[in-house]
Amino acid sequence: MRLPIIFKVVGLVFLQSIVLVQMSWAQRYATAVGLRLGSNDVSRTVGITARQRIIQRLTVEGIIQSDFNKNTTAHILMANHRPIISKRFNYYYGAGVSFGREESFVKQRETKEIIHTYGNATMGMDFIGGIELTVANTVVSLDYKPNINLAGREEFFRGQVGISVRTVLVKSKEQDKKWRKKKRAKRRANRTPIGEKLNNTFNFRSN
Repeated sequence: MRLPIIFKVVGLVFLQSIVLVQMSWAQRYATAVGLRLGSNDVSRTVGITARQRIIQRLTVEGIIQSDFNKNTTAHILMANHRPIISKRFNYYYGAGVSFGREESFVKQRETKEIIHTYGNATMGMDFIGGIELTVANTVVSLDYKPNINLAGREEFFRGQVGISVRTVLVKSKEQDKKWRKKKRAKRRANRTPIGEKLNNTFNFRSN
């Protein structure tokens, strides 16, 4: 019995979709830059994020974000990436440091008042955990980034949920190729020519 034409068309589209997804997942990234939207109980921020792979599965990320009012911060984070389904869909976790100008809320127990200040120079420690998917030279990630205050703010803990969309500037294949080229050049530079080895051997024996 022949299958209806609609089933054939749907099956063909499904197979093509799988091939396209596999091709897009094969495009791993080494350098990616884009925008990050952050949200917590205090503010909603818009920021610039840049992520660079420094060794296999390890990246360093820089974030500058602001609510264009009372909170502007800069963050430097290192994260370890692990695949979930493929190398293009993975989870990551890491930590880093942060600096900025933030608002702060101080509770006065005696008067039951909250004193609100802003423009405070802050320094803190960040943690981060999230998932990301790379498709067609675009990296989309969802993360949770808690911040531990070390100086300048009354609240010890602030958590932030972020959504980032980055454009891939350098693929990991290109970076791997450069790394292999540097390793080969280093091996050639450290390799002693055969003639020099023979001269060293004969000179040693003659002595």
